[in-house]
Amino acid sequence: MSLFPIFLKLAARPCVVIGAGNLAESKIESLQAANARITVIAPEASERIRSLAAAGEIELLQRPYVDGDLTGSFLVVAATNVPSVNRAVFAEATAKGVLCNAVDDPPFCDFYFPSVVRRGDLQIAISTAGASPALAQKIRKDINAQLPLDAGEWLADLGNLRREVVAAEPLNDERKWLLHQLAQREVCSFDQCPSRLLAREHAKTNTPEGNS
Repeated sequence: MSLFPIFLKLAARPCVVIGAGNLAESKIESLQAANARITVIAPEASERIRSLAAAGEIELLQRPYVDGDLTGSFLVVAATNVPSVNRAVFAEATAKGVLCNAVDDPPFCDFYFPSVVRRGDLQIAISTAGASPALAQKIRKDINAQLPLDAGEWLADLGNLRREVVAAEPLNDERKWLLHQLAQREVCSFDQCPSRLLAREHAKTNTPEGNS
């Protein structure tokens, strides 16, 4: 199966999780990390999920799933331990054009939750298309052990410097060359950072006026 790798913006989008046990908890956490607007539907809920609802972080409806619960949703996770319920959720999602993930049931998924390594805005996602989540977790651990802990801070400084370069230089091969050079260098927020000095010197010769 050929999958399309993509990072979705879920901020404030309505997402539904059917089920409120151990299977659901990690999926809810992933949706929370993306600032989704989360509604959880299940007759019973774990202590952790009840705590999230009490804190106002999610909406919890303690009742069974019924057809129609996905109306207006962008994405749904079917995380019950009852296959027939998960598949009913998938059927409604398919009919309404809602993206669906049925946990541990790959044929009834439009997408998979990858194993993710995070350092600030840097995210590395690993997927096996549901074939072996354990292998994805192993690869995640290997990458996590090798990736510097301060990679997120470095990326934030690099992003700030990139925006300065884009504002100062025209879109051309010279600017592209500089950005690739900066991505391979130490970058910090210090005003006299060597990479910042390099960018300033480069901007003197690669000006919009000089390329008009």
